[in-house]
Amino acid sequence: MMLERKVKTVRALERGLDVLLEVQARRAASLHELHVALGLPKATLLRMLLTLGRKGLVWQRLADGAYLPHVDALARSPSAAIEHVAEVASPHMKALSTKVAWPSVLAVPRLDHMEILETNSPLFRLDSAILGPVGVKLSYIHTATGRAYLSACDESEREAIIARLRPRDSTEAAEEDLRAILAETRSRGYAAREPLHPWPDRSKQLVLRDGRRSMAVPIMAGGSPVATINLTWPAKRGTDEAVVLRHLDALQQTAAAIGRAVEAQAAMASGTTVNFTI
Repeated sequence: MMLERKVKTVRALERGLDVLLEVQARRAASLHELHVALGLPKATLLRMLLTLGRKGLVWQRLADGAYLPHVDALARSPSAAIEHVAEVASPHMKALSTKVAWPSVLAVPRLDHMEILETNSPLFRLDSAILGPVGVKLSYIHTATGRAYLSACDESEREAIIARLRPRDSTEAAEEDLRAILAETRSRGYAAREPLHPWPDRSKQLVLRDGRRSMAVPIMAGGSPVATINLTWPAKRGTDEAVVLRHLDALQQTAAAIGRAVEAQAAMASGTTVNFTI
């Protein structure tokens, strides 16, 4: 009878896999949560997370520092790639923070609102630059983020969204004003909060009183918008015209880079080969 050989396990590998499995189970985990769950020193965890990140197994969200599992691009469908746009956008948003003095949010469309998926505001040590957190719902009508998407999507989608948002007592003039705002947004290439619109919505009062200005552009992939990215700054620190002149180009370049990354991800999922310059 053959005797079983006693082979020792690799303890460091075991611990690294424990970290990976814990991140996957939680879907998003802070360093402290992993420390409590696994009983490992935070310095050790940081080294393991860095290693897992370099191997493409986890990634760190800018918005809150959480660690999330990387979803293998080959296992994704094109629609799933869109849902994971935050992962591909995060490094581009970090790079944007080194070029522009104000923070950004990344948001994706939902049924009757835009939802924040990522923000680089923690990279800015400014009380006036706190955006987010992840999961916050933004208005299609009253935010630059929402207007950027609504102006860029195709007519059928735009009409469906407007129908969901239309108040029962809406006037024809108010709807014409909204369409004029969206047409102007398309023609100039970016969205702004102004002019105000009379329809009530989740973000209207916040926009009126928070003392901020914002501009946003759509992130296009495959000819359609999949998300939007903005810049937000205190009104007292710069006029719209000055900030647009100084930073619109960097914002548009970032949006284009994210769009190419999303397209490449979707191409990998479908097994096609696409050449993009990022």
